[in-house]
Amino acid sequence: MELKKNTQVGKSKLGLYLLILLYFSICSIAFSQSNLEGTHTDIKILDKISSKNTLLKLKNGDLVEFKDLSVKSLKCKNSEFDDNPEITAYLQVTDLNNLNNDEVFVFNGWMFSSSPSITPFDHPVYDIWLVSCY
Repeated sequence: MELKKNTQVGKSKLGLYLLILLYFSICSIAFSQSNLEGTHTDIKILDKISSKNTLLKLKNGDLVEFKDLSVKSLKCKNSEFDDNPEITAYLQVTDLNNLNNDEVFVFNGWMFSSSPSITPFDHPVYDIWLVSCY
């Protein structure tokens, strides 16, 4: 009597394992990227005259007025590394007292939480620090 091997069973298990592996890799990539980008940005504004700090919570895309400043956060991201977290945000800041140049930003660019001196915010009355992105 001859024994016949069923080769179809082994092939179907291999395909199933590859399908499961592909599914989990796609899910992990989607989760990691959605976890890195935030919808809200927290910044601290220091009033240099009164020496008072104010925490300002911004929803990305919304324009918020704080005293003489108009602040808008367009995008924020957290770093992929846990040992040295880095928060970056794209901010646009306009001085409301300057009526001649209402289309010119006081600050327009990326701000980094670990090194604010890379792209400094230069204003005679206020100073801004990036705190968090969530």
